[in-house]
Amino acid sequence: MSPVSLDRHFYERNTQVVAFELIGKVLVFKENGTKISGKIVETEAYFGAKDPASHAYRGMTPRNRVMFGAPGVSYVYFTYGNHHCLNVVTEKEGTAGAVLIRALEPMEGIELMKKRRGKANEEQLTNGPGKLTQAFGITREHSGINLTSGSFYIGETGDQEFLSIQTAKRIGISRAKDELLRFYLSTSDHVSVR
Repeated sequence: MSPVSLDRHFYERNTQVVAFELIGKVLVFKENGTKISGKIVETEAYFGAKDPASHAYRGMTPRNRVMFGAPGVSYVYFTYGNHHCLNVVTEKEGTAGAVLIRALEPMEGIELMKKRRGKANEEQLTNGPGKLTQAFGITREHSGINLTSGSFYIGETGDQEFLSIQTAKRIGISRAKDELLRFYLSTSDHVSVR
């Protein structure tokens, strides 16, 4: 069953709640007649002025402007000079917030993901934010896109599966490291770090 796109109201809520509830949803990316998808198994929540680890901590800049915009929009940035990270904007428009998509469990387009990543092991294809954007072909050109409709979206299949979701500290940051704002599916082999 093809995932049904989440609406804007889903994202127009507290960032931490959205990060938790994105676990088990499906990222879909269609481009040039090819469909790639994966179940979201790991996320991290980032707030605005009260979150020293957030890009929005010091206010609006040209780089983070999309974080202050409409919820349900993609925010893609380039980091460490070598990979892109995909986020989805949360909160009400004017309030900064975003959820980093940290890891996916591949569902469709696996052979293309393997080709792009140069990896044969499925568990290594999308188990990190830079890995999943490389596998999906997501770059800064895909920032600012409405993820509630179209060919690049996050949806749900309607399956009522039980999800065992763990809460942990965010990783790969130097500030506000002790905040329990990372969420992951404990039963998945595709999580970046346990």
